[in-house]
Amino acid sequence: MLKRIAVLGAGAWGTALAQIVTLAGGRASLWARDPALVDSLNSRHSNDRYLPGLDLDPSIRASSHLEEALESVDAVLLATPAQSLREVAERLRALLPQGCPMVICAKGIERGSGKLPSQVLGETLPGHPLAVLSGPTFAAEAARGLPTAVTLACRDKLTASRLAGTLASISFRPYLSDDPHGAEIGGALKNIVAISCGIVEGRGLGQNARAGLITRGVAEMARLGAHLDARRETFMGLSGLGDLTLSCTSSASRNYSLGQALGQGRSLSDALAASRGVTEGVYTAEAAVLLARRLGVDLPIAAAVDSVLNRGADLEQTISAMLSRPLKQETA
Repeated sequence: MLKRIAVLGAGAWGTALAQIVTLAGGRASLWARDPALVDSLNSRHSNDRYLPGLDLDPSIRASSHLEEALESVDAVLLATPAQSLREVAERLRALLPQGCPMVICAKGIERGSGKLPSQVLGETLPGHPLAVLSGPTFAAEAARGLPTAVTLACRDKLTASRLAGTLASISFRPYLSDDPHGAEIGGALKNIVAISCGIVEGRGLGQNARAGLITRGVAEMARLGAHLDARRETFMGLSGLGDLTLSCTSSASRNYSLGQALGQGRSLSDALAASRGVTEGVYTAEAAVLLARRLGVDLPIAAAVDSVLNRGADLEQTISAMLSRPLKQETA
């Protein structure tokens, strides 16, 4: 078992992961950029900014210095937003112990490059074992010890087994997979589909429309995954359909709530200002469309969301265009 774990990123999910490590019997250090947040974590054992009302295990130690957070660690959980992963990884290059496993815990695709997080780390930190942690995980529930099941995807079976033993507890259950790209694609695209489902809710378009978007969202995951060495069955599991269902049916999802606000007529800037934490689907929509164009893959939901969020498209016209698409086989 890997006992000493560094969690990089002290947002809601990073803080929850530190708590999960302690619930499983490990010791967690937590890195945050903001010294004021570090002080709150260490002195009051709470993160009122991102997880209000949660008492953290007193053994969790936070630091704003990467070197301190990484001291004597056995593994690193990367919970920084996908768009800042490259910058953090470059800082880690001179600090990580040789062969230290890294677990990608953020969901997204890098803007500008269209690269998955594992591809970013392959470029910046080659030689380290990589895993992907993904699935239906509201941070507040997992941190409070409510039952949570996730996908832990890693191509190396020994590394996967050791990481699972580090994180598993009576309330947190990792299911192993050897399809990290599939887990990454599911986690990234579900944020985009959640925005579209929120728009449907905000616009009052009904439950039928939302169910249709969820189902076609799985199809988009599978089409993209087929070009990136991912298996179709991965998208039927926790990191695909499971995560998609959770994020597309609850206002506790930042992406779904953002879509709701847009559907109700609020501007993107107002909707983002009301959100606590990063709404990753806004950035991933642009990156997913870039990647899909490069691979020659049709992602109509992602393209529609990107056009509304990032290209100034009219919402009503975009919805009409989606409903007017040519009929086709369901598996296409």
